[in-house]
Amino acid sequence: MNAEHRPDLAVSKVAAAIGEPARARMLYCLLDGHARTSTELGIVAEVSPSTASAHLARLKEERLVSVVAQGKHRYYRLDGENVSAALEALMVVAGRSTEIFVPTTPSGLRFARACYDHIAGSFGVSLHDRLNELKWLVSGSDGTGYDLSPAGAQGLAPLGIDAAALRSLRRRFAYACIDWSERRPHIGGALGAALLTCALQRNWLVKDLDSRALRVTRAGQREFHIRFGLRA
Repeated sequence: MNAEHRPDLAVSKVAAAIGEPARARMLYCLLDGHARTSTELGIVAEVSPSTASAHLARLKEERLVSVVAQGKHRYYRLDGENVSAALEALMVVAGRSTEIFVPTTPSGLRFARACYDHIAGSFGVSLHDRLNELKWLVSGSDGTGYDLSPAGAQGLAPLGIDAAALRSLRRRFAYACIDWSERRPHIGGALGAALLTCALQRNWLVKDLDSRALRVTRAGQREFHIRFGLRA
């Protein structure tokens, strides 16, 4: 049997990648679902930046982590639920627990803020997750972004959000933008901008005059719950 088709060898390669202590610390740091940079993971693993890069390249090669380039930063995440499940199973066997990610972002910005022209913060992340739960978001044709399902387009149409018009714009329709305080995705692109514009126009969200912070109004609390099942 060809070596690349032998499951025992495949398992041993993945186990070796996980088994190195520094790489294991990186993986278990990512188990909370938050993305991190190589610098942050290097600090967690207690290795130099060059060594951290080498470790992450090995983890990526074994499809244990994936990387998202956003601006000048590259964020690493576990590569799917199968990886999370395997790490959790190993943690049960080892009888260990992982540390919880604690953001250091000021509370006024952490809950809701404008990220360029879309909704960020824990509220923006919750909106992203809720649209996924409703199956309003589907994988885009390019394999890297989002599109709206028919149910999603129908659900957003009463808000004046025209999916066809947004697709005609010279920008990405929608994508998972890694939130810098939550390290989980919120909705970026034309769809994210349309959601923020709609919320501001309908007075569901109000901008802070001195910062990028957003405040959810009483009307917003009611409407986000009625239309999306989202509590603010």
